[in-house]
Amino acid sequence: MMKPDSDDSGTIQGTATHEDGSTYAWARLAVALVVMTISGASLYVVVVVLPTVQAEFGVARADASLPYTLTTIGFGIGGLFMGRLADRFGVMVPLLIGGLSMGIGFVAAGMADSIWTFALLHGVLIGMFGSSAMFAPLIADTSLWFTRRRGIAVAICASGNYVAGAIWPPVAQHFVATYGWRATYIGIGIFCALSLTMLALLFRRRPPAVEAAEPSAGRGPERASTNARTAAASTGRPFGMSPAAAQALLCVAALSCCIAMAMPQVHIVAYCGDLGYGVARGAQMLAVMLGFGVVSRLLSGVICDRIGGLRTLLLGSALQAVALLLFLPFDGLVSLFVISALFGLFQGGIVPSYAIIIREYFPPTEAGARVGMVLMFSLFGMALGGWLSGKVFDLTGSYQAAFVNGIGWNLLNLAIALMLLHRARGRRARAPDAAAGIAF
Repeated sequence: MMKPDSDDSGTIQGTATHEDGSTYAWARLAVALVVMTISGASLYVVVVVLPTVQAEFGVARADASLPYTLTTIGFGIGGLFMGRLADRFGVMVPLLIGGLSMGIGFVAAGMADSIWTFALLHGVLIGMFGSSAMFAPLIADTSLWFTRRRGIAVAICASGNYVAGAIWPPVAQHFVATYGWRATYIGIGIFCALSLTMLALLFRRRPPAVEAAEPSAGRGPERASTNARTAAASTGRPFGMSPAAAQALLCVAALSCCIAMAMPQVHIVAYCGDLGYGVARGAQMLAVMLGFGVVSRLLSGVICDRIGGLRTLLLGSALQAVALLLFLPFDGLVSLFVISALFGLFQGGIVPSYAIIIREYFPPTEAGARVGMVLMFSLFGMALGGWLSGKVFDLTGSYQAAFVNGIGWNLLNLAIALMLLHRARGRRARAPDAAAGIAF
């Protein structure tokens, strides 16, 4: 007979459920991190080849940004449906679909004969049916395997996206410079198809059952908010709103923060080229930015477990606005490296915080679909932000106005986060009184 697992709190866990803190849960998380890192090629390789593709096809900067834009739009739309697919059949099914689609998409894009074909392949195969299956579904799946350490677990999983950003740009730049962008794309496609489909087979086991009314019992400051979250779960009114209204506000917040986030992430390589530093320096800068984003996501996970997803969102949004402001007066090479590092350090925890907010204020049985919806809007924001920044550059000949545009959208995100926190505090203040009335 197999011995039951036990977590670090001494609670005996059945091997059939692999509850929070078990060896299986952490091993599964490690594999999810690898999958997220490999699939991150979809968003970062296209940024590196942007100047090369623009020159080869002879198009404007906004048109050259279109493949990235369609990738993120497809990524977002696909995440919504892949999340529902994962809720119904388990995460392995969307992972298998995604690995094959992404591999075929890269190979076909490497043979494209126009910017429009190249962009459509990115949007449909690489984005919608490819990498979308390995972002929202994996984050939602991870949130279902952890309770007390949910924040750090989701942060580790989501950090794979930034590990990819630290690894893929210099690797892609090396192969593009050595073999050309087409051969690089074909090689990446073959690698993704083989590795991702094999790793998907490791996700056969479904998450343990979670009670629909369960909001995690937090530690420290989080324990004080448990009553409010319990009330929200039992009444079906997160933040004192209808679920649809609360979801809509989170979607707008995700859209606005990622429009702002896209400006440096999508255009830093081209920006460095325009300043005369070269695209190789830009690729290094992007790697630094996203490398520090990994640190940010891990730190934000620890913070999230202590202060909750909503306060973590507010903190990340405020710091991201500061970093964007620093891009305006400074454009020296050393300054840009430092600001890029700060930008990555400040904003890396924003997107994962939405998944934590949803798990704190909505039923866990809806995690895949709701996380997929919010992340879809975050990716729409990245798509719109990437294209909009290129359009502003085409109109003004400068990226300064694009940075200002990003700051404006960031302020909208900050305002929504402040409003939700205010409403959450109001419900928390009323929750003890309601509980006392029931006890009486």
